[in-house]
Amino acid sequence: MKRSVLAVLVTGVVLLGAGVPVWAHHSFTAVFDTNQPVTVKGVITQVRLENPHSWFFLDVRDASGKVEKWAFEAGTPSGMIRNGFKPGLIKAGEEVTIKGLRARDLSQNMGMLRELTTADGKVYGLFGSETAK
Repeated sequence: MKRSVLAVLVTGVVLLGAGVPVWAHHSFTAVFDTNQPVTVKGVITQVRLENPHSWFFLDVRDASGKVEKWAFEAGTPSGMIRNGFKPGLIKAGEEVTIKGLRARDLSQNMGMLRELTTADGKVYGLFGSETAK
């Protein structure tokens, strides 16, 4: 009897653990609003190229000069490399312009990155079917 209860408990824990990665992945339209494009210009503070999605963090000055911290989710590292982006290409301290789609939660300065332009005018599409230009 004790063995069958233990087997049921172990099976339940394994099944719950297998579902965690599915729960962790979000729906694009649940997080980002395709009707809310956003463009920000700021200074990169961090680039994280990691699975499942990479992130670009930057400081953006608002109209009053106050610095706001922004975060943009991008594609997978392998997808970004296929689109012309290489690790180490953008470093902290560099000024960039990012075009993307705003997060539905307007209390967060967050978006999904569609295009990144460096200070020298080079443009990188970093998500989906975008390509380097």
